Amino acid sequence: MPAFRNRSAALAAATTAVLALALTACTDDGTGTQSAGQANDTASATAPADASQPAADATTTNTAKTGDAAQNAEAAKTGTSKTGASGSSAKTGGNTSDSYAYKHPCKIGDLSVRVYPREGSATQHVIEVNNVGANSCGLSYFPLVSLGAAKATDHSGDVQPAVPGGLGGAPAYPVKPKTAAIAVIDLNPKGGDGMTWVNEMSVLADGDHMANADTKNFSLGPDVKVLDPKLGLYRSTVADAVSSMQQAGTS
Repeated sequence: MPAFRNRSAALAAATTAVLALALTACTDDGTGTQSAGQANDTASATAPADASQPAADATTTNTAKTGDAAQNAEAAKTGTSKTGASGSSAKTGGNTSDSYAYKHPCKIGDLSVRVYPREGSATQHVIEVNNVGANSCGLSYFPLVSLGAAKATDHSGDVQPAVPGGLGGAPAYPVKPKTAAIAVIDLNPKGGDGMTWVNEMSVLADGDHMANADTKNFSLGPDVKVLDPKLGLYRSTVADAVSSMQQAGTS
């Protein structure tokens, strides 16, 4: 009996020791494994999610940017078609037809008037009227010209040149943009002794439609002699203007 009891006590003690070791092992494994498992779960759940989330955001952002770029490109195209083509044509385009000029007399603000001696002649001057506007416009057949003294207070005695007769045809002389209407005046066709007090030429580009206030005055310089002056019609070249001037006073 004592031996059996001792064996039973020893067996109980051994069992208790084994159970204690098993309990200790289970507690350590649970703590360690749970900690590692939570870290792994967090890594597997959040890391891929975190990695994929920026990718999704980047995709959305890129898509939005691509859409914005497409819209901007479309807007740019629309802007070009609206402002580029039609805008530039509006600026550079103009009505250059003669029929338009017949119905639209030139305005002094669209003209540049010059007077200068004709090369090769001592008595002839060129009257050049340039259209600096965007559209064609119409002038009278010839400029309205008077010759007088610059300092005179009364110009009733100014001299008017003779002009060609038998006028008729188109309602006006058309001048296209960036071109000139040219008339030639000969102050002394015969070359005789003439009036020496004349030193100024007054030119009204369109005597049919313009006001006297639009008259331009040009100095003729010293030693000018005026006798039976002749003025031709507007022409496109100096040579043609000279031919027209030679017909003045012949009706």
